[in-house]
Amino acid sequence: MIQVSQLAKIYTTGAHPVVALQDVNLEVKAGEFVAVMGPSGSGKSTLMNLLGCLDTPTTGSYKLDGTEISTLGDTGMAGVRNRKIGFVFQNFNLLPRTTALRNVELPMLYAGVDARERVKRATSALGRVGLADRVNHRPNQLSGGQVQRVAIARALVNQPAILLADEPTGNLDTRSGEEIMAIFQDLNRGGATIVLVTHEREIALHTSRIIHFRDGRLVVDERVEKPLDAVEQLKSLGSPDENHSRIGDMTQAAKPPGDVPYAQTISGDDNPRGEAR
Repeated sequence: MIQVSQLAKIYTTGAHPVVALQDVNLEVKAGEFVAVMGPSGSGKSTLMNLLGCLDTPTTGSYKLDGTEISTLGDTGMAGVRNRKIGFVFQNFNLLPRTTALRNVELPMLYAGVDARERVKRATSALGRVGLADRVNHRPNQLSGGQVQRVAIARALVNQPAILLADEPTGNLDTRSGEEIMAIFQDLNRGGATIVLVTHEREIALHTSRIIHFRDGRLVVDERVEKPLDAVEQLKSLGSPDENHSRIGDMTQAAKPPGDVPYAQTISGDDNPRGEAR
């Protein structure tokens, strides 16, 4: 799905070049759920910009779903973004005066999908994230978690090859964050390929693989043997508030609050550099 070879990004806007990424080699297979972690300035945001076709590498190769991206021009990259990539951002990036349905329709409008099909697919996507009864609500009429679900629905409607999520739980409370991770896990079980950036190790432990960056280099590639189950995490938080219970049956039979366990991991380094447990 994703094949990156000897990827580098160097910015030369100032007097001295800034090496944001160097010698990155990475493969993400179809159906994987991968977290990207690292301190500020480690290169993870630069990597996401390159994977999302929002920027071009200085050197190296990037193939997405068999297409060599590094040689495409602006028009070609825009086409790939629209057809093959779904984006989920920390700040949601929804149109504030537009309903959830119309926000989700927007990528299809750019793709030339006819109006009837847009409504059908947008309605289905909103139902998939638990918002079938919120299609005509504007963002300011929704909770933070619900707004992020609209953003996920928008990312899904063009049936992208990959979902890129940049700190999708960063602006959410614990329960809303777990609800979002439950949606991602459900999508991944259905075959979606997901790459997620996070500063929170507990969020990363919901995925099956954690890639750690430092100083522009990939320093640790960590396999998670038993990812945290978001549905079980929600149950451990106790009975949910009525406004936060719209993801199917995941919030049924909630248990009393309890300690949140860590997932078991397999790694060459039990405590990767720069990341605290």
